[in-house]
Amino acid sequence: MTTQPTTISAHLAVRPEWLDRRREPALEPDLPIVDPHHHLIDRPESGRYLLPDLLADIAGGGHNVVATVYLEWLSMYRADGPLHLRPVGEIEFANGVAAMSASGGYGKPRVCAGIVGHADLALGARVKEVLEAMIASGGGRFRGIRFISASHPDQAQWGSVVGRPEGLLLEKKVREGFAQIAPLGLSFDAFMYHTQLGDLLDLARAYPATPIVMNHVGGPIGLGRYKGKRDAVFTEWSASIRALASCPNVHVKLGGLGMKLLGFDSHEGELPPSSEQLAAAWRPYIETCTAAFGADRAMFESNFPVDKGSYSYGVFWNACKRLAQGASASEKASLFHGTASRVYRLGI
Repeated sequence: MTTQPTTISAHLAVRPEWLDRRREPALEPDLPIVDPHHHLIDRPESGRYLLPDLLADIAGGGHNVVATVYLEWLSMYRADGPLHLRPVGEIEFANGVAAMSASGGYGKPRVCAGIVGHADLALGARVKEVLEAMIASGGGRFRGIRFISASHPDQAQWGSVVGRPEGLLLEKKVREGFAQIAPLGLSFDAFMYHTQLGDLLDLARAYPATPIVMNHVGGPIGLGRYKGKRDAVFTEWSASIRALASCPNVHVKLGGLGMKLLGFDSHEGELPPSSEQLAAAWRPYIETCTAAFGADRAMFESNFPVDKGSYSYGVFWNACKRLAQGASASEKASLFHGTASRVYRLGI
């Protein structure tokens, strides 16, 4: 197996030799883990991270990862056919990887046991055709879509070249599309910046029957105009987290903290960060989320390979286990596998 550096302009570059300078034995190595958020990538501008690379990270970490959930990367689309149906190709790709993994020939973890794709909700009610095609192509593994609404006037400074209109989740046509999700038994993954969490709150209240999974602890920005203002951002962000937690249909993913966007400096050291260092830096965010949502609506996520620019897979899960040390056995089970399995209907 080979692991190639992943270079994504909006994210930190992966440096395998640097990551190799920090090795930790797995804490609580028998604790089952469902990793509910990773990508598989093969694009010139984004690098390569495919099944062998993920399996190498899992094996190298020594943790008991029993299953994973694939999250869309706007890639592997069909080369032809109607434009609105081309994203179905990503579901076909992920389901092929899942079938490889389910054969048992690639080790214990059931990779891509759940699949989250992308569909353009701006299609309105027409998006139902896309969702139904994804269900048909998903081999029983398709669970829902992610429709990223992250938008900020400064985002070009962070390396993001994807422009989205502000207030996307408030648009009438988008909500018409959103209304198609729950009747098909699907869920919605959301990613936006902390400055936009009010839009998600409005959406969650308008559609209380639709399961919503907020990615990356709600995206508290730590770059640009927010650099050096972590306390002020935290105050605004935490108020939004508590408001969102009042909606029973909203869940939170505890991860993504290694992204360039959040402004942590763990990638700047001569050595990669230890799990103790990561846990100390992240504790206010993780404890705020778990206090607000409870363990039964929160799940740790790796966000690999995006977060791999900041730390290795094994060190990440050790940091999560340190953060969960005060949790009861049942809470720990929820945070590491139970919530993800239930939300994404994995039956694990």
